[in-house]
Amino acid sequence: MIRSILIILFLILFFLAGIVIWGITWIIGKFDAYKRDIICLRSVQFAFKVVLLISGVKVEVHGEENVPKDEAVLYIGNHRSLFDTVITYARCPRLTGYVSKDSMLKIPFLRIWMKRLHCLFLDRTDIKAGMKMILTGIDQIKNGISMCIFPEGTRSLSEIETEMLPFKEGSFKMAEKSGCPIIPMAMVHTADIFEKHIPFVKGTRVILTYGEPIYVKELEKEQKRHLGSYVQEVIRNMLEEELKL
Repeated sequence: MIRSILIILFLILFFLAGIVIWGITWIIGKFDAYKRDIICLRSVQFAFKVVLLISGVKVEVHGEENVPKDEAVLYIGNHRSLFDTVITYARCPRLTGYVSKDSMLKIPFLRIWMKRLHCLFLDRTDIKAGMKMILTGIDQIKNGISMCIFPEGTRSLSEIETEMLPFKEGSFKMAEKSGCPIIPMAMVHTADIFEKHIPFVKGTRVILTYGEPIYVKELEKEQKRHLGSYVQEVIRNMLEEELKL
């Protein structure tokens, strides 16, 4: 329980400091928008790394060399914990926006930060809005901003680490239309941090693996037709390999 309290206290302090950071970056943005965004990115990454430190989470990373540093990508990962975003975002080498549920728009200060960090919000009840969100994501990738999606749509509650909810195919249009590589991400043990014993946060060894880039244009016709299922199977195989470690 102490870890949970310390995390809450730290986040309160960060949000207060964020007001100052926001003011400084607003001024910087008048002259250099990219520099403003990088400062925001690194500030949030610092905060996430502190959260992981307080939580006692040890992240073992494999395959980080598979993440291109010179082009935007579409990260695709399995989703079992709120900490999935904390773990993966802390390691993004370049500007990266995450796709989140639209309920996050109801949190004023967080909403401002997420928009500044190029995050997009998905309304699952509005197909037209969903298509508009995908088109915006395609534009962002073409402008050099990576995107990250957990295409299950919500956290998997299964006790089996390799079991995932079906991947939503629409998520992959960003890679298909932009031509960017898909970077599969596989994480195990993230639910052990918080979800399995809410409200307690427990120190956990987590394994994060980045798979080799997947270029849609290089896939076979059947793989392109069922791209979500194909990538999900890649991630499942990665999870099975992680669990052997």
